[in-house]
Amino acid sequence: MRLMSASNSNKSTLKKHEANTEKLRKVRERKSKRKESQLPNLQSAKQIAKIIKDATKSPQQQIACLRKLRSIANVNDANKKCMEAAGAVEFLASIVNSFNSLSFEESTSDGDAIESLTNVLQNGNYESRAYASLLLKSVFEVADPMQLINLRTQLFVEIVQVLRDQISHQASKAALQLFVSLCPWGRNRIRAVEANAVSVLIDLLLDSTEKRACEMALIVLDLLCQCAEGRAEFLRHGAGLAVVSKKILRVSQVASEKAVRILLSVSKFSTTSSVLQEMLQIGVVAKLCLVLQVDCGSKTKEKAKEVLKLHARAWKNSACIPANLLSFYPA
Repeated sequence: MRLMSASNSNKSTLKKHEANTEKLRKVRERKSKRKESQLPNLQSAKQIAKIIKDATKSPQQQIACLRKLRSIANVNDANKKCMEAAGAVEFLASIVNSFNSLSFEESTSDGDAIESLTNVLQNGNYESRAYASLLLKSVFEVADPMQLINLRTQLFVEIVQVLRDQISHQASKAALQLFVSLCPWGRNRIRAVEANAVSVLIDLLLDSTEKRACEMALIVLDLLCQCAEGRAEFLRHGAGLAVVSKKILRVSQVASEKAVRILLSVSKFSTTSSVLQEMLQIGVVAKLCLVLQVDCGSKTKEKAKEVLKLHARAWKNSACIPANLLSFYPA
């Protein structure tokens, strides 16, 4: 009996050992597959050129290549430069064109690629427009600044339309990043304003609660409010002042700083008696006083203080400011 019991015990132990061994083998296989699937940090234009060459073998490989190139571009700046040297910009434009079966001239420069992708944004379906937005972001990161200054107004119209249509969360973020890349230049700010970007950005802030989307919308709005046309459109929108003020201290330090910068631009260059009264009535002035009380970054506080000092005569003794906040009004 003891021998049988020992034998059964040994068999049970052996089965457990075999089961554990099998589990370990499967775990190792999964790790191995995961490791194999990870993209190497490619830094050779020759390697990237080979990926592009392989993509010509079949439509299926073209899509796989597109995903791989996007992953390569996300690794580091060196990879982006290698992609440009290997002719990836032109290839990416041709890939996007094939998604929607559109026929354009073969791209031979960054300018041609931008033109082709603009056409995809204008004529493509939702999927191809989303891809075009993402690819334009990569193109702009390596494009010559002179090309970014001389873009057609139609591109700005199409980027705004991507934001308005809310194709996807990723496409909207790419569109906002495009404006961040384009709008440091005054000429591009005016083009964006003419494309109705200010109104769409304000509407996005009204609807969005996602932190990064709000931050980027405020970053772009801050850039656009640095030109007179942008400030005029901002004040023309009935919810502009209210929604920007609302985002202060509610999203992030970055969002608060950009929102206060927008209010400073308006306060410095575009105020009228009616604008000053509106800022008082909807709580903008009270919010700026609150900024001086809390820990929100020295730059933000300095800008808030500057706004309050600019219009102290109109605001300082107003009954619209709560007494507990009025005591923080700068002298």
